[in-house]
Amino acid sequence: MSARLRIGLSACFFHADPTRAIFKGKTLQYLEQSIAHWLTSQPGVLAYMIPLPNANRDLREWVQDLDGLVLQGGSDVAPKSYGEEPLRPEWAGDYVRDQYEIELFNRFLEAEKPVLGVCRGAQLMNVALGGTLYQDIGTQIPGSLVHRDWNIYDQNFHSIDLAEGSRLSKLYGGLKQAKVNSVHHQALKKLGRGLEVEAVSGKDKIVEAVRWNG
Repeated sequence: MSARLRIGLSACFFHADPTRAIFKGKTLQYLEQSIAHWLTSQPGVLAYMIPLPNANRDLREWVQDLDGLVLQGGSDVAPKSYGEEPLRPEWAGDYVRDQYEIELFNRFLEAEKPVLGVCRGAQLMNVALGGTLYQDIGTQIPGSLVHRDWNIYDQNFHSIDLAEGSRLSKLYGGLKQAKVNSVHHQALKKLGRGLEVEAVSGKDKIVEAVRWNG
């Protein structure tokens, strides 16, 4: 029997809230079910959530036992993580999660193991490599498409253009255009070190996929 691939998933956070009806005052770490199910639907793949370790543990302990990492979506990347102040209080993001995932990303790069970033995950990787973000597409990019519609959420779709000759295009047989769902209001602004654009939104040319050339 061939060896199974062990893929780590970074955790999402519900921070301690004394007004919450359950787990009062406790921080919760969790996975989005659909992404865990997507991973484990691939032949031979096992998924593991990587918790934020306490002070006595090192993330390298998880990295050495895993074959790859998926950084999942969720809360905003904090503007503080790329040297800005939030334009609105509700866009302050999750700085604690950022620092945990940036270290996790760096440890996987250090170990030369692959990382896939989905939505927030791609934005987080851009920031980890020294890039910046638009804090809000709708107010910072005139004429942009609606990239997040709360009422229909992940049923919001738009077209993307894949860069000719890119790895992403080759994975899909030389595909030039596709349709994707979109639930993000942040977007990549200045590209991080070593990142190349693999796909952009069809009408407003917002970056939708990047690849590290290391």
